[in-house]
Amino acid sequence: MFDLRSILYVIGLLMVPIGLSMLIPAFADALVGHPDRDVFLSSSLITLFFALVLILSNRGMTDSLHHKQAFLLTALAWIALPAVAATPIFLSELNLSFTDAYFEAMSGLTTTGSTVIEGLDTAPPGILLWRGLLQWLGGIGIIVMAVAILPMLKVGGMQLFKLEGSEASEKILPRAAELSGAITRLYIIISIACFLTLMLVGMSPFDALVHAMTTVSTGGFSTSDGSIGYFDSLWVDWVVIFFMIVGSLPFIIMLQFVRGRPAALYKDDQVRFFFGVIIMLTIAVTGWLVFFRDFSWVDSFRFGVFSIITVMTGTGFATIDYGAWGGFSMSLFFMVMFLGGCAGSTSCGVKIFRYQILLATLATEIKRLSMPHGVFITKFNGRPVNDEAVNSVMSFFFLFLVCYVTFAFLLSLTGLDFITAISGAGTALANVGPGLGEIIGPAGNFSSLPDSSKWILSMAMLTGRLELFTILVLFTPRFWQT
Repeated sequence: MFDLRSILYVIGLLMVPIGLSMLIPAFADALVGHPDRDVFLSSSLITLFFALVLILSNRGMTDSLHHKQAFLLTALAWIALPAVAATPIFLSELNLSFTDAYFEAMSGLTTTGSTVIEGLDTAPPGILLWRGLLQWLGGIGIIVMAVAILPMLKVGGMQLFKLEGSEASEKILPRAAELSGAITRLYIIISIACFLTLMLVGMSPFDALVHAMTTVSTGGFSTSDGSIGYFDSLWVDWVVIFFMIVGSLPFIIMLQFVRGRPAALYKDDQVRFFFGVIIMLTIAVTGWLVFFRDFSWVDSFRFGVFSIITVMTGTGFATIDYGAWGGFSMSLFFMVMFLGGCAGSTSCGVKIFRYQILLATLATEIKRLSMPHGVFITKFNGRPVNDEAVNSVMSFFFLFLVCYVTFAFLLSLTGLDFITAISGAGTALANVGPGLGEIIGPAGNFSSLPDSSKWILSMAMLTGRLELFTILVLFTPRFWQT
């Protein structure tokens, strides 16, 4: 069986930044004299104590992690960390159940953005800051996982993004540590730039800080029930749009960009396709609002491009209730939530590259049918794609559909109506945030759902964030065979 000591050691290490981060909202509450400061302080001490126990009792066990251990570590870490992060939410004056607290923490760390908290405008600053920190920490964790772990595990076609030299070793942890340093520095720089720019366009320092963390991480938690629409500012909208896009670009490519290779960004097939889809969808929504919903051209473009980007990238902010735009927009946004951003970003969803592989494979098959004796090769970013990667991508699409139908069916069994069940399953599995309809749409939240629905949605958020296979492989008997 598995040697769990290395896994427990790493989970202990991951608990340390969570525990230390709790001191920040504790300080924020202390500044305004809110009693939740004691909740965050005690939660921090408890978390650091258990982290220290795991680290000291399992130290010296991190020389290497092989594939099965890496799968188990990834799944257990993303199950355990939300439970730890939920502690101050559960103990706070919000009086939430543990189910609600875990749902909120899972939504934060997976950067989904679904919430069960009502009355954000009057919520204590510590809770608002903690929600932002969870998404910010989850965002950097997702990037490191996407560029260092999943490519080596060949999950869902992610092997296409395996870095040179990574094939030579199965020592996943040192490789992840090597990559995380440069990525974390870039992530911090982008976050600071977003924070300063939001302040420049009129946000208060506190609002700018929280929204900077939840924008760059494409998470979508806000300090107001009205989300970005609360600020009613054209400039705020455009700043958020810009940094949502930045957060959805491949961070490895952006590292090359800032290191003096600007061509790396605009020559990347995935990036070009990503922008092409945004432009096409924005034109469609803008035209719909102008010709069928009596919006002005200016408002149509402003609300259209914001809504498309926030749903496509899985951020989940809202400036207006796009669910009230009619049947066309409802159907369009339902499909858009499954697109996602680029691989190696904080964004979620199916990911743009998988659609590119799908279309390229279909084009290759059509050419083979029309010219049986021709030799045609599926390519991505100018390089041939082997059959293993193609099969991984196709398997991902099939499994995504199976998971979506399963979660939607389970939600319907808890008593949810059709729209809430199908959009809830979609928004959780794609880590988007708001769903469709009056209950969980952009103008609603998830607080009124039964506890059983929230646990199902939490599982869906986890499954979608870890690219399906990382979770589902644990349920196969062969995985546990030595």
